[in-house]
Amino acid sequence: MLPLIVSAGAGTPECYEIPADAVLEVPLRHPEHAWFAELRLRWHAVPAISNMPLVIGGVTYPAAPFNGWYMGTEIGARNLADADRYNLLPVVAERLGLDTSSERTLWRDRALVEMVRAVQYSFDAAGVTMADHHGESKRFLTHVQREESAGRGCPADWSWIVPPVSGGLTPVYHRYYDEPDPEARPAFLPPQRTG
Repeated sequence: MLPLIVSAGAGTPECYEIPADAVLEVPLRHPEHAWFAELRLRWHAVPAISNMPLVIGGVTYPAAPFNGWYMGTEIGARNLADADRYNLLPVVAERLGLDTSSERTLWRDRALVEMVRAVQYSFDAAGVTMADHHGESKRFLTHVQREESAGRGCPADWSWIVPPVSGGLTPVYHRYYDEPDPEARPAFLPPQRTG
């Protein structure tokens, strides 16, 4: 758990530890494979974002935290699976007994689906809100239709809307979206990269 670093204007930044009991973490397990719990994986229940500047009324707020809820693929197919993040697909594939000798065995794909299943199952079992990529894809297109019916556009970044698992099986995959206007306000802006 990372601490909060708070600085007011030119003041000295202060560090505040977050109490362990203030954050709900969901232990991850699989509905069919008991060994999954032996990996001792867990994920926090609420995604909190604080590194995106909010621009509203001509003022930029550099740390305007907000939160939402997770989609199973966000945790299982990205955070835990990406090679430059936790890179757990080789571990899961080995435990599943998959042939990892070649990409053509599709071992990554098979391990990925089981990782997402474990995340979804664990959040459901813990009673923590978790969206799934099929339901959210339909919900997003309902939103797009309502906006278009009201005479408004609904810009979106295709790579953020299409899920990283089974994208072609979801209705959001089969259409194009207007590019977001980078000058539209109010807006949360991409994090500032340094270095």
